[in-house]
Amino acid sequence: MTAPTLTQAPEAVHDALTVRTLRECLLSVLSPDQRNRFVRDTGAVAEQGAAALDTRFPAAGRYYGRGPLPGWAGWSVEDGIRTGLLLRLPAQGDDLAAEAAARYHGGDAAERRGVLRALPFLPVGAAGLTLTDDALRTNDTRLISAALGPYARAHLDQYRWRQAVLKCLFTGIPLHRVAGLHERRDAELARMAEGFAAERRAAGRTVPADLWLVATQEAADVTADRAPYDA
Repeated sequence: MTAPTLTQAPEAVHDALTVRTLRECLLSVLSPDQRNRFVRDTGAVAEQGAAALDTRFPAAGRYYGRGPLPGWAGWSVEDGIRTGLLLRLPAQGDDLAAEAAARYHGGDAAERRGVLRALPFLPVGAAGLTLTDDALRTNDTRLISAALGPYARAHLDQYRWRQAVLKCLFTGIPLHRVAGLHERRDAELARMAEGFAAERRAAGRTVPADLWLVATQEAADVTADRAPYDA
């Protein structure tokens, strides 16, 4: 008799240490009242599930602030709050991905960015790629930047990843915001970048100053992010 095959549960890109670090950074910038509210809000999500997000998720910026989150390049406080809320959902795998997708498609640009920031923290495996793909089809530089974080580094295939990097060049997004740029750049991306530069020069337009990061395989070592955490 053949033993049953066990299906491996989806994993998150980030580990528990990174989750704890995000929480500690958040708590360090919140007021005592906001910290208490955060504990109540995350507890409600854990107990009630997705229904508890209906008012809390959209209101994150209003209640907790929209300023930058220190130590997390490109993140705002509301991004961190929304990640914390999604992390407390009792769902897992495809069900959790579906809940995240509902918040993404039903939200404004800030809420969508919050979901994209949260993806590498959620144990959804590759099930969140539909959201990354959707963001990369837009011309909203906030969403494109958020979509090219550690989740895309781990799950986006090389063809789509190259196209996304090229879109950064088209839209003026600094390439250092692309997680894993140094590790994933290749000869084909260099060829595409050089072609892009040639077209710009032929049209009398400027070439992005950071194009050298991907235009040659001999480029000097760079980091994909200047923050302590590539998140």
